[in-house]
Amino acid sequence: MTGEELVRDVFDASYRRLVGQLYTVCGDLPSAEDVVQEAFVRALDHGRGFRRIDNPEAWLRRVAVNVQRSRWRRMKTYAGLQPKLVDDVTPFEPSPDHLELVRALAGLPEVQREAVVLHHLADMPVHEVADMLGVPIGTIKTRLVRGRTTLAGLLSDHDEERHV
Repeated sequence: MTGEELVRDVFDASYRRLVGQLYTVCGDLPSAEDVVQEAFVRALDHGRGFRRIDNPEAWLRRVAVNVQRSRWRRMKTYAGLQPKLVDDVTPFEPSPDHLELVRALAGLPEVQREAVVLHHLADMPVHEVADMLGVPIGTIKTRLVRGRTTLAGLLSDHDEERHV
């Protein structure tokens, strides 16, 4: 049995039980599901080592609890730092145009979307985008051209829908 098959078997046998246990730790179901899923992802990453674990469910439980503890530590740190960052936080309320742009950007392939957002919305020069993404400058330029072309079509299609 491969490590992946073992993880699948343990998932089938233990997922619901682990989520129920972590629900009481986390206090809400979405967080419990997230940390248990993260534990299973780490089990898959663990590869052959996961097959050598005597009690896979206990290992997954420990990993999920540790993931939740890390989240709590980050939240506590953020809660302490957040007031130092800004005096008054005004909630972000996207305009209808912004929502339309986000929907259109979602229609781009991920690599084009990254390039367009980093260059045009984050106002990064092409060479910085290329450096950040670890690809040649020419690749970023190509992604920008293709992304803008596709985006223009998506936005014009959406404009026509609104005016009909």
